[in-house]
Amino acid sequence: MQVKEQAVIWLQGAGCSGCSISLMNSVSPTIRNLLLDEIVPGKHLNLVFHPTLMAASGEISIEVMLSKSREKDYLLVVEGAIPTARDGIFATVGEEEGVPVTFYSRFKQLSENALAVVALGTCAAFGGIPGGEPNPTGVKPAMEVLKEENINVPCINLPGCPPHPDWFVGTIAYIILNGLPAQEKLDELKRPKFIYGSLIHENCPRRPYFDEGKFAKNFGEEGCLYELGCKGPFTYSDCPVRHWNGGVNWVIGAGSPCLGCVEPIFPDISGPFYKKISSWDKLKLQVKKER
Repeated sequence: MQVKEQAVIWLQGAGCSGCSISLMNSVSPTIRNLLLDEIVPGKHLNLVFHPTLMAASGEISIEVMLSKSREKDYLLVVEGAIPTARDGIFATVGEEEGVPVTFYSRFKQLSENALAVVALGTCAAFGGIPGGEPNPTGVKPAMEVLKEENINVPCINLPGCPPHPDWFVGTIAYIILNGLPAQEKLDELKRPKFIYGSLIHENCPRRPYFDEGKFAKNFGEEGCLYELGCKGPFTYSDCPVRHWNGGVNWVIGAGSPCLGCVEPIFPDISGPFYKKISSWDKLKLQVKKER
């Protein structure tokens, strides 16, 4: 049986490469399985371009990327926010005739022919830490640039700082099996509902403490962590049931409050991280979501 390849072009902008590192720590499938084996029977992932993982470098890698982009059969994965200030000079991807080509320019060029854009991580999805105030490099999330440039390409957001490797692998597997998710499969922030469909608060093992009004005043104590800055009541993801590091633990299980890293509120509104969110912050949170 002939194996069908799904090409992926992966760009990295303003970020820390943590999303790639998270993916490399995938347990099942492993990163080796993901790159070399069939992700589903008869279908294989072809990672054409990835600045961190690929062996090639320089002009030859850029040429391969641009050659594949003309075939219009690839998914464009974006890691990191998109700097736009001063024409985007703060992040570049290769050169043309000795002149650096901005990440901003590459994104616009490559997104036009993509089957879809997958914004991986909170920086790509919402701006994240690079987009925190005062945002001197003028970074913007992928979906905002697509809208401004009138590029009519589906965008799927997979936020997280970093995102769980299963969130990326699961989404790519879904696309390969079923095609791009229909609009009703995504929430209002373009996140897959099978990952981001329920509040952390709903599945938190400390939820009974909240219902009883028992709140921890110091770390290490029994009780709900809301008074210590937990953003679980405002954060949608499956962290409580999926866990991290191969299912070993997760943030609240380790005694820390949820920081709300999968939401547009991160980090400006969700910080200070260990302080209860105020009524004013709740209002700003609602306004930001409605935008």
